[in-house]
Formats: sequence, structure tokens, C-alpha cells
Amino acid sequence: MWFEDCGKEPMALAGGPDSFLHHPYYKDKVEQTPPQRPGELAGPGFPAPPDRLAGHQEDDLDLEALVNDMDASLESLCVASETAPLLHNGQHSRGPAPGARVLQPQAAPRQRVQRSQPVRILAVRRLQEEDPHLRTSSLPAIPNPFPELCGPGSPPALTPSSLPPGPAAAKQDVKVFSEDGTSKVVEILADMTARDLCQLLVYRSHCVDDNSWALVEHHPHLGLERCLEDHELVVQVESTMASESKFLFRKNYAKYEFFKNPMNFFPEQMVTWCQQSNGSHTQLLQNFLNSSSCPEIQGFLHVKELGRKSWKKLYVCLRRSGLYCSTKGASKEPRHLQLLADLEDSSIFSLIAGRKQYSAPTDYGFCIKPNRVRNEAKELRLLCAEDEQSRTCWVTACRLLKYGMLLYQNYRIPQQRKAMLSSFSTPVRSVSENSLVAMDFSGQTGRVIENPAEAQSAALEEGHAWRKRSTRMNILGSQSPLHPSALSTVIHRTQHWFHGRISREESHRIIKQQGLVDGLFLLRDSQSNPKAFVLTLCHHQKIKNFQILPCEDDGQTFFSLDDGNTKFSDLIQLVDFYQLNKGVLPCRLKHHCIRVAL
Repeated sequence: MWFEDCGKEPMALAGGPDSFLHHPYYKDKVEQTPPQRPGELAGPGFPAPPDRLAGHQEDDLDLEALVNDMDASLESLCVASETAPLLHNGQHSRGPAPGARVLQPQAAPRQRVQRSQPVRILAVRRLQEEDPHLRTSSLPAIPNPFPELCGPGSPPALTPSSLPPGPAAAKQDVKVFSEDGTSKVVEILADMTARDLCQLLVYRSHCVDDNSWALVEHHPHLGLERCLEDHELVVQVESTMASESKFLFRKNYAKYEFFKNPMNFFPEQMVTWCQQSNGSHTQLLQNFLNSSSCPEIQGFLHVKELGRKSWKKLYVCLRRSGLYCSTKGASKEPRHLQLLADLEDSSIFSLIAGRKQYSAPTDYGFCIKPNRVRNEAKELRLLCAEDEQSRTCWVTACRLLKYGMLLYQNYRIPQQRKAMLSSFSTPVRSVSENSLVAMDFSGQTGRVIENPAEAQSAALEEGHAWRKRSTRMNILGSQSPLHPSALSTVIHRTQHWFHGRISREESHRIIKQQGLVDGLFLLRDSQSNPKAFVLTLCHHQKIKNFQILPCEDDGQTFFSLDDGNTKFSDLIQLVDFYQLNKGVLPCRLKHHCIRVAL
């Protein structure tokens, strides 16, 4: 590379920035170096310059001496800072490279350096060519302008916090199915929990996020399924699933219902305490969540023997250490207790078709499945209870003893988020029993209707008024092609709580899957009467059916649930009324079963 005198400050040397020539330290070094001839600079690593430069004037030799002296000064400066040749990242190593020769600057009286004509700079590059230890890369060597940052006594220039972020977390595709068989492939992070995935699916499916959605682990070949806990990692759970298994996205209103109504989940005859306790239901959950307490769930269960088709009825007790059975009646002495299953590395599932697949004695079966088991049904610990309440008690107790405070934290997180966002969002109407009341807005101000008879008459008047308005709109040229009477018989099909022509068994299965909580309901077509409908309702973990019959009055068709005592013009008004009033039902309608297409 060449550079020439233009009457300005010296230009940059080959392979180095302009700041080297302007640095005061380098200037002092340069000014203290006397002019030397090419013959004096010749030595190991510094061959004599070509003969064509011999005829230059004396000032030409001064520039070459300046260049070589400057290179020697840079090398001595790096050695003084205990540095070595450049690494790939542009910094020096902690020690000098083995075999590298270091040039020392020659002391000379201070003398002004004169500018000269351009000459070829060969010192540094020829030194690198001759000594392979100084070859760091294919790129030209650039001297380090800040050697003090690489000294042993100074901290590193780049701290971990100043470094760029590392590679993003690994992503994985997960396929999720809905109740109607549709599916969606979602790309998730490796640390995404079941709650986060549910919220993502709720957002993409345009559903209402009421914190009752759940991700279900479904094993059709084993006849098992369970709802994932909100804190479980989806990718980790999927790694333990077989190829035939899949995830389902559905409602589960009973996921944390035991925190609200523990009396419905833990019968007194099934709960005992190893230590002194008052046994009240107010302290029941605290005893389960407290690791120092020793709650026990006890009772008779049908237990399937491993590797056999036979079932035995045994006295079983559930403790923190695991599930035990008694080999002698109902005795709980240590010598009579035998370990059935350990909850630490296992998950609790419900049997889908226990009678058909495992010849179970009842329909209320559940299973303790080790996480390492994928397809081997012989290693499953299958059990059956006598009724639904007993099975729910056993399964809920297993969840509490295994996860403890994690379940309570999962239950509290949505409430805490709601409290934090309450000041930033519009108020949402509560669906609790205390807030749903019948209102009368016929006057200038609204009032609460406390008399049930008056509430029924108000509902009928509202239905008649709506019918008159729809009739008048059809007469005036409404775009609705349906007659009012025909519209009232089909308008309910647009609602989520109406499930069409499904059987009684299918309706019971849907309610069981979405949680046996009080007030869970759906409507369907009647199989015995083509013109009637059926309301399927859950109360006290039992499913009941109520037939809705059509009736005529003055040539108009109404629907009634109580043999014509309370009439409604369509099923939407009927559902709205019984969401506010219990009437002839055992409880009000609270939650409706819903199927979402992904």
C-alpha cells in the first residue's frame, strides 16, 4: 500500500486506523526515534529493502525508519501489557506466543521527523510471513488500539449482561384436537405451560376466557384421559405420550371446584387424620396443603391385579407416601399394608370405557399410570369405585397430595390477574347466584323483582312483546324469510348450549367430561318425541333429564318445562329464565356445555 504527502496530517498506515498516528503516546515514541538507514534495519525478520530504493534521498529513508520504529514500538507495547498476537475476535491472548521475537525500540535523542515520499511498508507483513506463530487469520493484522483493556488486572470489556442475547428457546409443533374432531397445529416454546397453551387457543378460536378451559391428555389405545395441571410443561408431557395419544381442548368446570365446595368432594366417612384434628371442612384443604399434616383417604376399592384380568375388592388407604391396600380386612397396621402405587412419578387418569376394555366391575374407574409407561397396559394400576362421588374423592385427593400448593397457586393466579386488570377493563357481569336477579324496566327506573310469580309473569310478557315486535317487522317487510312461529322453533339452534340430535348417553358423557358441577347443562332434541326437547342438568354430581314440551295457546306455540304452568315463546327465553330462577329444577342453570371448532 502507498501513501503520499499531500500537505495534511499523515494518512493511515496499512492495516491500522488513523487514530494510531494521532495518539500522543505514539507521537512521543516516533519523535524520539532518530532517522536510520535501511541497512541498519536489516536483521532477522526485517530483510533489506529492494535496490530500487537505494537512490532515494535522505528524507526518503527517514519515513521507512519511522515505519519500522513504529512497528517495533507497537510490539514492545503489547509485550509490556502481557499480550500476544491477535485472536480471531480481534483481542490479544493473556501470554506471548511461543517463538515470537519481540523487537525493542532503540533509544535515541529527540529529533524531528521529516516527511518524505511514499515507500512500500513491508516490516509487519514480512514478519508474519516468516514467523507462523504470528499468523492469526487470513485477514491482515490490525494492532489493538486499547491494550489496557486486555491486561490481567483489568476486568473484561464485555460483561455477560452486555453480550447479545443467546439463541431463542427451541420451538416445537403440537397438534391439538377439539370435541368435534377438528384439529390445529400450534407452534409453541419448550417452556410453555398448559395454561399458556389454553389461553393461546382461546385467543385464536375467539372464545370467552373464563379460566375453565383445559388441555386433556388422551390415550385411546389405553382408554385413559386426564386434564393437565396448569403448571405442567406441554412439551415434557408430550415426550411421555405414545404416537396414538393426542391432546384435546375442552371445558373443565370442575378443575378447581373442590376449593370452592370441599364438602361435595370429601365425604366425612372417607377422610381420617393420623394426628389430632377437628375434622371440619374449613380446615380440610389446609390439612391437605400443609406438608406437615397427615391426611388419609380410606375405603373399599376394586383393584385389578397386575398382568391379570381379575379384580379384587380391597380396603385401600391413600397417604402422602403412596397408595396402600390392606392384606387383612380393614386393618391399617404397618405389617398388613402393601404398597400399590407411588404418586411421585405417576399420573392419575380416568377410565373412558373400563367395562368394555378392562372388564371393570363399575363405570367409575380410575388409573395410576407411571410416566415411563406408554403402551404397556400390564403395568397400569387400575381401580374402580362404587359411585361417582367416591371416584372424585380419590382422584382429587391424589392430585392434592402430589402437587400440594401448586394447585392452590394455579387456582389463585387467574383471580390475581383479574384483580390487577379490574381497574383497566370494563366490569363484567357476574354469573353467581347472588347477582342474577329478575328486573323490571317498565317504569322510569328499574327495580328488582323479588316475587317469583311476578318474575314468571314478567318473563311471559316479555316473550309476548318480543313475538309482537317480530310479527310487526315481518309484516312491514322484514328480510327474515321465516314465519314467527317457525323462527321460534329454530332460533335456539344458534346457541352454544344446544347440541342437536345426540343420544342420552352422549349428553351424559359430555357433561362428565366438562365437569360434574352443580348447574352444568345442555339442551338436545328428544329421541322419543320429535317435537320436544330435553334439558340435561348436573346436580350433586348426578345427571338428570327434564323434558321440554310444546304447548299451544290461542293458536300460538309455547314451550314449557312444568306442564304448561310457565310458558315461553322459544327456548332462549326458557334458558334465560331458569338461569335467574330455579323454578321446578333442583338448581339454577349456571354453566353450559360448549364445543369449539379449532
